[in-house]
Amino acid sequence: MTVETKKEAVGIVGLGIMGSAYAKNLLERGYEVVGTDVTEPAMATLTAQGGRAVGSAWEVAEGADILLLALPSVKALEIVTADLAGALRPGAVVCEMGTLPIEAKEACRAALEPKGAIVLDCPVSGTGAQAAMRDLAIYASGEEAGFRKVEAAFGAFARDVRYCGGFGTGIKLKYIANLLVTIHNLSTAEALLLAERSGLDLNLVFDAIRSGAGNSRMFEVRAPLMIENRYEPATMKHDIYIKDLQLIMDFAREMRTPTPLMAACLPFYFAALAEGRGKEDTASLFAVLKGMTEPRGTED
Repeated sequence: MTVETKKEAVGIVGLGIMGSAYAKNLLERGYEVVGTDVTEPAMATLTAQGGRAVGSAWEVAEGADILLLALPSVKALEIVTADLAGALRPGAVVCEMGTLPIEAKEACRAALEPKGAIVLDCPVSGTGAQAAMRDLAIYASGEEAGFRKVEAAFGAFARDVRYCGGFGTGIKLKYIANLLVTIHNLSTAEALLLAERSGLDLNLVFDAIRSGAGNSRMFEVRAPLMIENRYEPATMKHDIYIKDLQLIMDFAREMRTPTPLMAACLPFYFAALAEGRGKEDTASLFAVLKGMTEPRGTED
């Protein structure tokens, strides 16, 4: 049996749902992975997967020329950017993978490129479950020569890797993708609830719709979770996704573009938070809608 030789090292800063999936798939395809996270369980998971966990983004930068930033917030990106600035290897390629404001990505780029790095905007389309199965799309933008250096590594954990053009094009495309994800997730919940209340078997509905014109990737991914009422562990948590909703609406407002369906979805996502579903998968919109059909108790 031929043993695959180790490929170059890839550094990952942020080992949450997405980052840990990147690490697992990279390791399985022969890459070395060095990573860090603010939580000990995430670090332990990387070690168990066969990667090397280190204590800081600085140490990640010292150990790899390809750096993937899988961070949850602008504040986290600011902290990591400052940490990386003093440790980057000349010619390192830093890939900002998050769904964050373009201004935050530009600030990262402005801070790190004078240090000799190439900074790319590379948001990812797909859920945590899709990440685990390499069923992701990566929208890479920035210097094309930098993209070519990381393209093969991206292929280790994504189904569709594409270069989209100048820096910032990727995140704009991600806003568009997430607008559709937002609508399709709610439409899946709406359709399944109608099917359930009309007496249809939901597994039959899933199989039938999946092969017809009404199908969508979100229907395929989220309908099984809704049918099973299985919302934890989340592949995308409500309290994180709310950030994405705000980014989309801000972008649409800046572009002076009407988004009536997107706007109509927002109350249901916020209702999920109000019901304490922040840590649940966004598929739990099905439970939110279902709750609206249940009879309320009468007061004496």
